Amino acid sequence: MSNIRILWADDEIEMLKPQILFLQEKGYEVEPVSNGQDALDHCMDPEINLIFLDEMMPGLSGLETLQKIKEKRPNIPIVMITKNETENLMEEAIGSQISDYLIKPVKSQQILLTIKKLTDNKRLVNERTDQSYQREFQNIFFSLQDNLNSATWIDLYQKLVYWELQLDKAGASGMKEVLQSQKTEANTEFGKFIDKHYMGWLGNQSKDAPIMSHTLMRTKVFPLLEKDVPVFMIVIDNLRYDQYKTIEPLFAEMFKLVEESCYFSMLPTATQFARNAIFAGLLPSEIQKRMPSHWVNDDEEGGKNMHEEDFLKDNIVRNRLDIKFSYTKVVNHMEGKTLQDNILNLMNNDLNVIVYNFVDMLSHARTEMEVLKELASDETAYRSITRSWFDHSPLFTALKKIAEKKVKVIITTDHGTIRVNSPSKVIADRNATTNLRYKSGKNLQFNKKDVLEVKSPEAAGLPRNNVSSSYIFAKGDSFFAYPNNYNYYVNYFKNTFQHGGISLEEMIIPFAVYKT
Repeated sequence: MSNIRILWADDEIEMLKPQILFLQEKGYEVEPVSNGQDALDHCMDPEINLIFLDEMMPGLSGLETLQKIKEKRPNIPIVMITKNETENLMEEAIGSQISDYLIKPVKSQQILLTIKKLTDNKRLVNERTDQSYQREFQNIFFSLQDNLNSATWIDLYQKLVYWELQLDKAGASGMKEVLQSQKTEANTEFGKFIDKHYMGWLGNQSKDAPIMSHTLMRTKVFPLLEKDVPVFMIVIDNLRYDQYKTIEPLFAEMFKLVEESCYFSMLPTATQFARNAIFAGLLPSEIQKRMPSHWVNDDEEGGKNMHEEDFLKDNIVRNRLDIKFSYTKVVNHMEGKTLQDNILNLMNNDLNVIVYNFVDMLSHARTEMEVLKELASDETAYRSITRSWFDHSPLFTALKKIAEKKVKVIITTDHGTIRVNSPSKVIADRNATTNLRYKSGKNLQFNKKDVLEVKSPEAAGLPRNNVSSSYIFAKGDSFFAYPNNYNYYVNYFKNTFQHGGISLEEMIIPFAVYKT
């Protein structure tokens, strides 16, 4: 037996006996009523799983009954049955959240298919998603054995994120564990790939070098500039590709997608390095040489991202662009409201860069606050919080305002984050940097299999703090912990979202272009 109980309201219910008998033979229980009031009286029965509702009934009409039922049981599926397929009626019914509608005369097989679709849909979706990912698992597995380049690594990561989001929707827990294992394997292979190719990309020794932080403005942003169409470049700090895909439907409501791609963050995948490199169009070591007063090393006091507007201006001048531009940084809700109120004033500029610093604050706050660890306990919850924030943010409201104008909008970030779980012991002097995913300092001692070591910072485009400084970058989901108070720090930082190192999540990051 199906254990599905259906409430069927129709003023000609006697005429529907053949269909009701057919459903009962299939194992469904049917509760027939002949008017809207009786439907209201019976709908609160918790064993009713589905309601069929005639649109034309005397007394309470089908639409009136529908609205009253939804007030009492907002989540119950309701199928509207009608002789009238007019556009206005359908818009009103769909606006009142019907799950489906059928046109009279209804056939028994038609009713059966509708019931299966509405009551068995989740199980069918789960099974189909599981089966589809199982088939794709082999393709991804064999891809990891290939000699991947930067472009095919982007493709593979996008596939992994696609299936992660599909399994989220389906709630298929068994396959989620398999996917997580495959992501871990992919990050292991990605670490080897970065080991082998990263320094060649920076030294212009590779034809396969991807677009990176310091080449992003020149290759992807400046070419979008055109007369009388302002470009709004929205940099949401710390926004991973999977988080972008979660909020993407909200952009699709406002704008037309022109391009969706990814680029590679430079190392370290940290704001001080990656975002400064984006706006300057230079590697950090080049920034330090060109504007020494504007670069603050890790071991020095002072804000590390205080001069992004100056870097951007210098980049525009070097590229000989005769444009008007603005730079806005939002670090709290009040500044977000100011942006919301004033965004239309930016329409006279050719380029408007807006750095929005919410997701970064979320990841840091999650490390320090137990309540946020509970709310964002894993990637699924982390994505959900990001979607909820954006849906109610001043940024979303501001974007709705410019969606009514002729504009281009870029959505991107400077780096992503990864949830760390594997502590890796490191010994360093007290002047070494404190980041959990990268270290810079003298006489670093570490587990070689967990890191990429850069002995010559200049070759990686990085400033050298002193003569004997080197850098190490954590791979996969590892994080650095000192032997002193080792257990305390491991317990404190395990299962937190961190950045600075080498992983698909941190390095392969979204770049999307929309237009109105």
